[in-house]
Amino acid sequence: MMFDIKRLVVLVLLASTRLLSAQNLTVKSPDNRIAFHLFTKSDSLFYRIACDGKEVIEASPIRMSLDAKSITDKVSIGKAERYQVKEEYPWNGVHSVAKSHCNGSKISISQGVLRYTVDVRVFNDGAAFQLTVPGKPDVRRIADESTVFRLPAGTTAWYHDLYMHYEGEYARKNMDTVQAAQWAAPSVTFRLPDSQLYLSVTEADLKNYGGMALQTDGNRGMVLRLPQNQPTSYPYKLRYSAEDVLRLAQPAVITGTVTTPWRVIVVANGLNALVNSDIVHNLCPPPDKKLFPQGIKTDWIQPGSAVWKYLDNGGEGTLETMKEYSRQAAELGFKHNILEGFWKKWPDGDLKSLVDYSRAKGVHIWLWEHSKELRDAKTRQAFFKHCRDLGVSGLKLDFFDHEAKEEIDLYQSILRETAELQLMVDFHGANKPTGQERTWPNELTREAVKGMEASKLKDRAGHNVTLPFTRFVTGHAEYTPVHFGERRKNTTWAHQIASAAIFSAPLLTYSASPQHLLENPAVDMIKSIPSVWDETIVLPGSAIGEAAVYARRSGKSWFLAVMNGATPRRIDIPLNFLGEGTFSASEVRDSAENPASVTLGKGGYDKNGSISLNLGEGGGFIAKFVRP
Repeated sequence: MMFDIKRLVVLVLLASTRLLSAQNLTVKSPDNRIAFHLFTKSDSLFYRIACDGKEVIEASPIRMSLDAKSITDKVSIGKAERYQVKEEYPWNGVHSVAKSHCNGSKISISQGVLRYTVDVRVFNDGAAFQLTVPGKPDVRRIADESTVFRLPAGTTAWYHDLYMHYEGEYARKNMDTVQAAQWAAPSVTFRLPDSQLYLSVTEADLKNYGGMALQTDGNRGMVLRLPQNQPTSYPYKLRYSAEDVLRLAQPAVITGTVTTPWRVIVVANGLNALVNSDIVHNLCPPPDKKLFPQGIKTDWIQPGSAVWKYLDNGGEGTLETMKEYSRQAAELGFKHNILEGFWKKWPDGDLKSLVDYSRAKGVHIWLWEHSKELRDAKTRQAFFKHCRDLGVSGLKLDFFDHEAKEEIDLYQSILRETAELQLMVDFHGANKPTGQERTWPNELTREAVKGMEASKLKDRAGHNVTLPFTRFVTGHAEYTPVHFGERRKNTTWAHQIASAAIFSAPLLTYSASPQHLLENPAVDMIKSIPSVWDETIVLPGSAIGEAAVYARRSGKSWFLAVMNGATPRRIDIPLNFLGEGTFSASEVRDSAENPASVTLGKGGYDKNGSISLNLGEGGGFIAKFVRP
């Protein structure tokens, strides 16, 4: 489906005819259900958020300092300029059209002679705010923040620490009993007590600033921490020098105006609303039309599935082997072939031969590179140009593993320079996404997840059914799903195949070798799974850490994908998501006798039917519904 951007995107900024002034300002969502209250308490800046009159974020301080001096104490709230945003735009993710509709307010804050702005936006499924402090171009300042997100009593949280950066295992916590000083990598998912109301706390449009982490305060609060206050992750210390670790631990200097990223609180009524939230990327600017004439639909941006020689046995890293990978990728209908570091031993002639051979089969070649080799701008730009000249389509860039502003600036440089050369990007060993894939649609995925590379994960089933409602809420992730060997741990083959339809990634990289994919009895199902979707519905039966039940539409076809956690369960799934008429279904079920096998089936269904599943530990199911 093609989109007329001028017709679809309507951005309305409604400056109020009168400017409001008060010490307690409220911004409400377009449907009036969510309210963001900005106020002062003992002359310090505070906020709270309510949904249907019930507090979802209790009164919490907004804390920011510049050069170690607080700018959020002894303040007064001034005039507010109201505006509204209403737009739609094409998207590669859980649905094909993103919708952004919010009420906003730019609120003037005064502290003596200092004037700055708190910008608030409230959507029907959450709220966000950012601070902008004016500064002259030659003024250098150090920012710090310790804003609090205080949760109501009885709130449940799912998060992991920072030891492995963003490649941790989520744990379920009761915020009433969580002790102080625990680290949490955003996004953090919360469920409010006695309700189906979920929150996700993260940040959006991270640039020219350090990335945030969260730390518990022992009083149901999560405190925003910038990189100078965060522990250095093990992966970074493993790969970089002590001097690098020390340098990145220093506070970053920001020149000119200081604008924080958006501080985001998704407020979702149910898991379906949580998974379908567009807030994070809505808060980022649209792509530059000079670089992306058709935006995310620009022709050289090619979402699709990928083969990858790394985790599964597939021969030596030779030209002949990689040509066979490209041939098999084409047989699978995949668009991409990702080469790990062995390509560096090849002469340029071999790379060009592989690129030309693969292109003739409709397959793009990607090359891996260590981010350590990209720190020098001239070296980096020469490498990018050389890849472009060889006909390489994409780059897998690895080992960032730090939220320091220096790393964030490097992401921005890489995205701009690769876009200018029409190169796609996959960030590995990466930070959380913050919606910048809207601004830079050449970023097709980033890791920031404990995926199939984690060979020591004991309960992969429980991990897999936690991720869709935690890490994937903020954006795409390179989990590299589908493995038929020992790495699948306590999951079945059917669970593995279903994971490819649940773990969203415009660049959907399979960890199983193409040979093993082609040999699998469910190869036709594997071939048919898209990497982007027109519509996603999280169905009843889904629960964080227990099960994920997804209905997803691609064109006129529907997929039903189910992953079970560690506890056997029965799930009855109504098929009322199907449209009118009778659909023929191809099904992949667990084999009762062997988790390393599948049972294939056919069936006929309509929207009045249902499917009942008795799933064992780590069981799974996937079906494709097509109307004849």
